[in-house]
Amino acid sequence: MGAVFKTDAVTGYRRMFYIVSPNETSFKFVEDVPKYIDEASVYFLTLIALEYLVAYLEGKKSIFRLADSITSITAGMFLVVSDFVVKGFDIAVYSWIYENYRLLNLPWDNAWTWLICLFGIDLGYYWCHRMAHEVNFIWAAHQVHHSSEDYNLSTALRQSVVQRFTSWVFYIPLAPIIPPAIMLVHIEFNLIFQFWVHTQVVDKLGPLEYILNTPSHHRVHHGRNRYCIDKNYAGVFIIWDRMFGTFTPEKEPVVFGLVHPLQTWEPITVQLCHLKYMWHKIWEFETFSDKVAFIFKGPGWEPGKPRLGLIEDIPDIHHPQPKFDTFLPTWCKFYVGFHFLVSFLVLDAFVNIFEVGLTALAAALGIFYIIYTMTCIGHICDGTWYAPWMELIRCSLVLVATTSLKEDLMRVTDLDDALIQGVRGVFFISMLLWLPHLLKTRENKEKLK
Repeated sequence: MGAVFKTDAVTGYRRMFYIVSPNETSFKFVEDVPKYIDEASVYFLTLIALEYLVAYLEGKKSIFRLADSITSITAGMFLVVSDFVVKGFDIAVYSWIYENYRLLNLPWDNAWTWLICLFGIDLGYYWCHRMAHEVNFIWAAHQVHHSSEDYNLSTALRQSVVQRFTSWVFYIPLAPIIPPAIMLVHIEFNLIFQFWVHTQVVDKLGPLEYILNTPSHHRVHHGRNRYCIDKNYAGVFIIWDRMFGTFTPEKEPVVFGLVHPLQTWEPITVQLCHLKYMWHKIWEFETFSDKVAFIFKGPGWEPGKPRLGLIEDIPDIHHPQPKFDTFLPTWCKFYVGFHFLVSFLVLDAFVNIFEVGLTALAAALGIFYIIYTMTCIGHICDGTWYAPWMELIRCSLVLVATTSLKEDLMRVTDLDDALIQGVRGVFFISMLLWLPHLLKTRENKEKLK
């Protein structure tokens, strides 16, 4: 994620709102395009901190919950990790089509090319987003983003690791026209712009509400009130929703989350739960045509119902509604927060080191550490009875790794022997904290006290 200031603050923050010029963001070659999303990560974090401060001062700090925010940011971290496993295939396909089936030779350094791409990418995003709600197997990925019952800037980071396998298809119609580097620039800025609309501390924005996607419009999109379902798919411009009949304004307080809310903070379940549901559900249909229809029609479809299901099947709920929550002792909140921060810093260092070059073993171990750590934190937040055992194993593995691989760690990082010993000390103390709870796990499998 590269959480360091790689640009000056003015440039960094105006990028968050797509306030950039064609001259500064036009490139001839894909490899010349800056990693705008990576460079924006530090601004994501500062805006999250600012939002929390504003919410606190306005008496709205309840819009933040530790477990929910960690779950959201974890999904973003998983997305970064997935970049190391699957990276570049979408750009490769787009570039191949552009090179072999180009219809127009639009100059890469022309403002009109830049503007056409701006609107073309946003229109592609509208249909990508709409299909993610209207096609069940694509919704299986996109539901991750909607699974939070809170709505704040951290929610923007709650993304699916598999949605990329379908989203790129919706931008292919631009391939015979738009140079790949310009397309990539707008893909990144389109996503960055959508970060700031995930907030409750910004009210309606006057005339901008008619043109742009705003926090008010996007709050509706994340709602599970009946009037919110399948509305406001916009990325940057709300005009597409107005044109295609999917717009509705914010009318009453929004209840956020899925129609059938999740009951877990565990990140792998958050990512894969709907795929698991579909796998079991598909075997209940008797005919092959119904099985296929279940995959390609809407999430609410059943035999005998319209393609997208019936709105009457959606619970008619109104604000306020209870949220899924779990109890964590104060010490456990500090523990979870600390180890989450450590893992975030590990990922940040991992991204930077990866650019220099890592062995396959080191890369695999780094990815395993991040995924397993965040899974442990999810189970701790859930209060599952085996969470202490998972955490004890995690801390033990870190102690073994920092002992047996100490020379390699010192070679590829800035850690010296004293810092590595400090890390080992922290994880040893962490093990000791969980030892008293191991004896209780068999008697207390419901909640961790």
